[in-house]
Amino acid sequence: MLKPRVGRYLLAASLTLAISLAGCISPVAKLHQQARDLDLVALDLDGGKFTLRGFRNRPIPATERLHVYLEGDGRPWERGLIPAAEPTTRDSAVLPLMAGDPAPSLYLGRPCYNGRTEDPGCSTELWTGGRYGESVVASMAQALLNFAEQNGYRELVLIGHSGGGTLALLLAERLPQTVAVITLAGNYDIDRWTDYHGYQRLQNSLNPAIRPAGRVPEWHLLGERDTTIPPALFESGLRARPHAHVIRVDADHSRGWQAIWPEMLRRLPSAR
Repeated sequence: MLKPRVGRYLLAASLTLAISLAGCISPVAKLHQQARDLDLVALDLDGGKFTLRGFRNRPIPATERLHVYLEGDGRPWERGLIPAAEPTTRDSAVLPLMAGDPAPSLYLGRPCYNGRTEDPGCSTELWTGGRYGESVVASMAQALLNFAEQNGYRELVLIGHSGGGTLALLLAERLPQTVAVITLAGNYDIDRWTDYHGYQRLQNSLNPAIRPAGRVPEWHLLGERDTTIPPALFESGLRARPHAHVIRVDADHSRGWQAIWPEMLRRLPSAR
């Protein structure tokens, strides 16, 4: 029998090892585990030049409308200085929203994210300065169009958190099937955002604020406690967009969205 002191030492050592191993889990493994815990199914999507890793929320039913969830930027940089070797998000803000959505839903990944950084054509530019660039948007649009055509979807609702909101607006321009856009703490004006935070401008990215105005209903949700995308930064510009509804909610940048999401989904039928 172990002496009490020895037993306590081994228990402490075991806990330390477990915590250490947990800290070594990769962002990709964490994302996939989060998806499995939410009963979501992984899939790869053909985006032309790139293969995109995504998730769906249930077997494809016979319906014409698809909700498309777009993640934020993850971690493009390490310590704000070095391009990350793996940009995948450490904790998805949109997977829990998608898991609670009764509609058929797709989590559309970005080129080189979610475990695909080693794919041909991938470079750190695609998740740093070019994260909203032409090649990224074109590949995502093609992947989504292919998926919709293969599964009989005629209507798309684009839902993006943070940088995913940027992409939702850029994708809506290219996809006539889009019937509504929803952004949550969306990065609407990337030049104003980088200037506000003192970041280097994203020179190889498209900026929704200087693109053609939207043609479909838009809901832009801004978190009252958000210091990454402060409501005052974009509120006036968003309110000037045709068909836009701007709503302040009790949330910070990553937390609080689940509480308001069921009510937001109830508003969507009017988007038809």
